[in-house]
Amino acid sequence: MDHQSKRGAVEFVRVTKSYGTSVAVDGIDLKIPASTYCCLLGPSGCGKTTTLRMLAGHEAVTSGDILLDNANVTIRPPAKRGTAMMFQSYALFPHLTVAENVAFALRMKGMPKVQRLLKAQEMLEIVDLGPFGERRPAQLSGGQQQRVALARALITSPSILLLDEPLSALDPFLRLRVRGELRRLQKSLGISFVHVTHSQDEALALADVVVLMNAGKIEQKGTAEDLFSRPRTAFVARFIGAHNVIDLGDRAIAVRTDRTILGRAESESSNIREATVKTVEYAGSGFSVQLVDDRGSDLTALVPEADFRASPINEGERVAATWSSSDAHVLEGGAL
Repeated sequence: MDHQSKRGAVEFVRVTKSYGTSVAVDGIDLKIPASTYCCLLGPSGCGKTTTLRMLAGHEAVTSGDILLDNANVTIRPPAKRGTAMMFQSYALFPHLTVAENVAFALRMKGMPKVQRLLKAQEMLEIVDLGPFGERRPAQLSGGQQQRVALARALITSPSILLLDEPLSALDPFLRLRVRGELRRLQKSLGISFVHVTHSQDEALALADVVVLMNAGKIEQKGTAEDLFSRPRTAFVARFIGAHNVIDLGDRAIAVRTDRTILGRAESESSNIREATVKTVEYAGSGFSVQLVDDRGSDLTALVPEADFRASPINEGERVAATWSSSDAHVLEGGAL
C-alpha cells in the first residue's frame, strides 16, 4: 500500500435518492478533495447515511452522478468502486482468528493463504494489533474489535474508507482514544475517510471538511471552525450548539454562549434581553446558565467559574443577557 499518494477525491453531481414519493437526498452537489477526512453530520433522517450508502454502492442513485478519483462509479457494483465500508456492528466472524477476519476479503478474491495472512499481519501492525492475530474476536475488547474491522476494511487498499457511526458503540473514554487513532491513520494512509455521525463534537474534532445535512440537503459545508464560528443559518447555529439564536426583528443573529454576558443592569441597547434564570449547571470550566427571555425564547450563557463564584446566579432570578455587536454573527434566512 502506498502511504504517500493522495487518493479518494469524491464528487456528487446533483445526486437525488427517492423512495417512492419520499426524497431522502435532494439534488446534492458535493466535492470532497483527495486525502480528506470528511464528516457527514446531521440529525436522524437528514440523508447522511443514504449519501454514504450511495457512495459505497449499497443504495442505487435515483438521479445524478457520483465520481471517485474522476471515474464515474454511479452504476458500478460496490466491489469495483475502490471503496471500503466499515459498519457500526463490526460484523466479525466469531469462528475465525483475527488474522483470518482481516484477510477475508483477499480470500474471496482468491489470494493464496500464505500471502493473504502476511498481508493481514501487515494491516494488524498498522492498527497496533500485531500480537493479536491468532486470537478470536470474543477475546478482544470493543476498541480492539473495532481496529480489526478497520484493518479488514483497509486490506483491499481502497481509495476511500466509509465509516457509518463507527464510534457510537464505544464508551466515552474509548471513543476519544479511537477518534485519535482514526485521525492518525487517515493522515498516514493518505486516503479519504468519509465518516457519518450525529455527534457535532466528533465531527468538529475529526474532520477537515464538515458537511452538515438537513432534510436531504446540504445546509453548510466547511471546516469545523467555519461551522462553529460562522454558522450560515439558524439551523447550523442550533445544531452545532454553543450559540444563542436571537431574533432582532429585522434579522437573526447567532451569539456564542461564552460571549453572552449576564448582568443586572438595565439598558435601552438592542444588544440586551431581559430574562429569567431557569437552571444553573456546573459545566467544568464554568457554569451553564439556562434562561428564558421575555419573548419566550431560550438562551444560554456560559459563565466562567471565577465570575460565577464572585457573583452567584440563582434559579428564578431576573437578569439581563447582553452581547457585544462584534460577537453577533448575522444569519441567512431570518430566525427559523
